[in-house]
Amino acid sequence: MKTLIPRISRKRTTSLPTPEIEGLLARVQREARATSTDAAPAAWMRTAARACHAELADRLHESQQADRISGAKRVHYLSMEFLMGRALANALSALELEDAFAQAAEQAGLRAADVLEREPDAALGNGGLGRLAACFLDSMATLGVPAFGYGLRYRYGMFAQRIQDGRQVEAPDDWLRLGDAWELPRPELRFAVGFGGHVVGDGGLARRWVPAQTVQAQAVDFIVPGHGTRRVAVLRQWQAAAQQPIDYLAFSRGEHVAAAREKLEAESLNWVLYPDDSTPAGRELRLKQEFFLVSASLQDMLARHLEEHRTLDNLGAHACVHLNDTHPALAVPELMRLLVDEHGLGWEQAWAQTQQVVSYTNHTLMPEALETWPVRMLEQLLPRHLEIVYEINSRFLAQVRARFPGDEALVRRVSLVDEQGEQRVRMAALSIVASHHVNGVSALHSDLMVQTIFADYARIWPERFCNVTNGVTPRRWLAQANPSLAAVLDERLGGPGWRTDLGRLAQLAPLAGDADLQAAVRAAKRANKQRLATLVRRELGLVIDPDSLFDVQVKRIHEYKRQLLNLLHVVARYQAILAQPQADWVPRTVVMAGKAASAYVAAKDIIRLAHDIARVVNSDPRVGERLKLVFLPNYGVSLAETIIPAADLSEQISTAGTEASGTGNMKFALNGALTIGTWDGANIEMAQAVGREDFFIFGLQAEQVTQLRELGYDPRLHYEESRVLRRVIDAIAQGDFSPGEPGRYRALVDALLQRDSYLLLADFHSYLEAQAAVDEAFRDRAGWDAKAIRNIAGMGWFSSDRTICEYARTIWQLPT
Repeated sequence: MKTLIPRISRKRTTSLPTPEIEGLLARVQREARATSTDAAPAAWMRTAARACHAELADRLHESQQADRISGAKRVHYLSMEFLMGRALANALSALELEDAFAQAAEQAGLRAADVLEREPDAALGNGGLGRLAACFLDSMATLGVPAFGYGLRYRYGMFAQRIQDGRQVEAPDDWLRLGDAWELPRPELRFAVGFGGHVVGDGGLARRWVPAQTVQAQAVDFIVPGHGTRRVAVLRQWQAAAQQPIDYLAFSRGEHVAAAREKLEAESLNWVLYPDDSTPAGRELRLKQEFFLVSASLQDMLARHLEEHRTLDNLGAHACVHLNDTHPALAVPELMRLLVDEHGLGWEQAWAQTQQVVSYTNHTLMPEALETWPVRMLEQLLPRHLEIVYEINSRFLAQVRARFPGDEALVRRVSLVDEQGEQRVRMAALSIVASHHVNGVSALHSDLMVQTIFADYARIWPERFCNVTNGVTPRRWLAQANPSLAAVLDERLGGPGWRTDLGRLAQLAPLAGDADLQAAVRAAKRANKQRLATLVRRELGLVIDPDSLFDVQVKRIHEYKRQLLNLLHVVARYQAILAQPQADWVPRTVVMAGKAASAYVAAKDIIRLAHDIARVVNSDPRVGERLKLVFLPNYGVSLAETIIPAADLSEQISTAGTEASGTGNMKFALNGALTIGTWDGANIEMAQAVGREDFFIFGLQAEQVTQLRELGYDPRLHYEESRVLRRVIDAIAQGDFSPGEPGRYRALVDALLQRDSYLLLADFHSYLEAQAAVDEAFRDRAGWDAKAIRNIAGMGWFSSDRTICEYARTIWQLPT
């Protein structure tokens, strides 16, 4: 795939100069000698990171200098999450130092893998939203797109998940306790961000906000290397600091806690990703985090633009601001405030520049997931921004009334302010009104987006809505996570070129029946399964069979993801094995992982149920090795890099019409797993690319889900009509898996039988039939291997490189 901005040579570097390698080795050995044997890998990790970072810093200077000279149009990607994962292996790959590093470690009596394991995951994200942003930065760097990702420097991440007596327990993810060798502090980049206060002015459009509280936003950069190029991208993170470190007079009076209050309030903005918003204090902190991110980022963008171009009249020609979901939607009133109040542009001129600059990606079809903020909270924390929102809304609604006279129902539906009950500002509506493009992230999602939640806006601006299907970076999610399979691909595809041109995987499709290729792919999968089995035995003390079918569902725990449907199948299979112990059962290991939001009671109950079922099933001698259930705690990027290459079956079982796209589905298929899933999100496009016969599709489709709900869905009918389902539900309800507390899962069962919001019972039998088809296919190992190869071959289009090319061409309108 061609670079988009060919300013810096894409000639591959073979390695750093030999003297630097030798210096690295000497430095590591000196540092390692000063530590214990156990600490030596950690010393190697830190020193190698610093050496790679020095080279990446040089490339950062080159990239930014080239962009300044050329006057490049830059992308500013605003996201509350960037789930980067470990950085050392990625840097070594980008710098082509993997072999040299492994040899150097071996000379010191160490395994490179042990060194790499010592690096903690950067706790800057949680789920698919953050991992997508990380993949995008990788692709922007590789393709030469001038780009800044903007996020917050979270001190303790979302949380570290611990399991105690089967229950999720949250603890701080103290990933920075030993520092971070990858950070590049930018002390010269500091911006003031205000909260509260009042607005002064003569009533005109240009007014002045006087905040009651001001914090400083300090920039800390993380350099994202490109692969096959010297280009890099930047993740600029903001760290909050008080205007004054302590109140010295209060400290001198002995009021030590009071003296640090301002410092504590500022630093709390960076403590936790997604603070629990079930309390007023949590909601206020979350709103302040979102505004802190966008204000600092936009001030940084404008300062750089003015330094290079001296005027804001051409801002839209040189800058893109992309909103990754609605969390950064406050960028719209903040950009208007900066342009009008701080830089003196007229309203129309500022609004024209804002609409040229801003674009928005929607990631959900569920109305309850579309962010809104109470007017009273905005009035308290961001009074000037509320004024600007009202002005935008007034002008917008005047246009709607002019185009659709007399349709006040439409006016109420599209208003930026929801007047039903407590007045709330609709952040998705604000993002749509200000954006020149709004995109969904899969074909079905984009279609449903304009047919359902945004139908009124699509009626007003049909040309504004488009689709860009998600993708994943093959560098991390195949080359680095699955070196065994990557080696097979290198041999069969004539070298490593597929890493930056994933379309080459299509060459494998005609070879799916090749016995030698099947054997090589099977051997790579077996090695990965053995690696996961070793991890499970080490972490959980559970022995699993690497020759069993590894059935995997790893993702955020949420009712619409339907982990509970997976567990219903596990119970049904367990009961069937007990009823027919002599049947020819395909041995199966079900692997689950994921975090539940700390205040999400139902999701946490699902985690506990998984552990209760696992305790019973795994210890039942009548079942033996025919069925195991594993829940691995503290799911993150590094754990995913071990689990995903080992999967035989990928569970993508959301209720049709609820999953915007998914990217885990792409990672699994790229690594040779077959998908069992609903006709939802990107599953559809993947099945079309691979061949539906190599997918296990089940359940209602999106339009059928809608029809069923409109007719009136009664989940109890499915329970009463199905003996298998009734036995499963009854076993959970009567405490077969929680004998010490029989009513433990009464709330989960009642929710299924009374509401079943995500139609688990309606899809249950179709799901069991698909699982039976999986068993039958797995018995034919040659046939299964051929399907796995065709899945890999069909994944070329699902590279984040292709995704970024589409964004660059259709949304950001970058030169190509």
